[in-house]
Amino acid sequence: MRLRLSESEILKRAAKLERILSSCTLCPRRCCVNRRAGERGHCGVGAHAKVASYGPHFGEEASLVGSHGSGTVFFSGCNLACVYCQNYTISQFKEGRKMGSEELAAIFLDLAKCGCHNINLVTPTHQAPMIVAALGLAGGAGLEIPIVWNCGGYESVEVLQLLEGIVDIYMPDVKYGEESAALHYSDAPGYVRNIEAVLREMHHQVGDLVIEGGIARRGLLIRHLVLPDGIASSKRVFELIAAIVGPGTYLNVMGQYRPCYRAFSYPELARPLTKREYLEAVIQARELGLSRALPSIAEGR
Repeated sequence: MRLRLSESEILKRAAKLERILSSCTLCPRRCCVNRRAGERGHCGVGAHAKVASYGPHFGEEASLVGSHGSGTVFFSGCNLACVYCQNYTISQFKEGRKMGSEELAAIFLDLAKCGCHNINLVTPTHQAPMIVAALGLAGGAGLEIPIVWNCGGYESVEVLQLLEGIVDIYMPDVKYGEESAALHYSDAPGYVRNIEAVLREMHHQVGDLVIEGGIARRGLLIRHLVLPDGIASSKRVFELIAAIVGPGTYLNVMGQYRPCYRAFSYPELARPLTKREYLEAVIQARELGLSRALPSIAEGR
């Protein structure tokens, strides 16, 4: 799916997003710090893009990876604080380097030239103004592959509305079905209440995931990481997804949890997920009609 807006319109959107940095409300935390003046909020990132790494990535969903990989850009910092984060050196320790919009746009174009099937923006929420500015420049220089917004789901609906016509594939990780867990393990107040509005807006913009020739072109692709001991309230997550966006949703129930970062300080998180726990989650999703992209019961075993 090509960028549907003109370069000038995308840059106008970027300017609107940049103004938000003066009293930052890019995410539900609403830190209201002046990032343009050097102040830092929860994410720890200022007014410039900060990138940890980039390149073709082959560990994503098959419809994103294809034969040439997903053009993945890992952004530094995060608006969440998950105690079990597998990329904690990037998200919490903020590894990476600052760069301007021109350099970031050049990265997007280089990934496209490598044959990547999409530009996969990992943890983009808190850097939306810088990313959109770079997409405007890259679009003006001929970038045409789909743009993937690969986020933790803790988004501002107002910001998402400014991304309409720019983002082709929304890929939120819907982490929790209960507010208490979101607060305890990710320091994310109001996460579940917020994700309901977020999913509605994302689905309104792009609809169900469209795959052509084995490659995702546009739509909503939802991830959910199953946690040990039912900590994520996975069934509640699936009920929420089924009620808001329906059974046509492409859902990846992920079973690769392993303890990382501060997880060993939480006894309930200090072990890998069992195959049985994962299989139970898959069955719960299937019982709610969310079968698209789920493994079969035999595969789960």
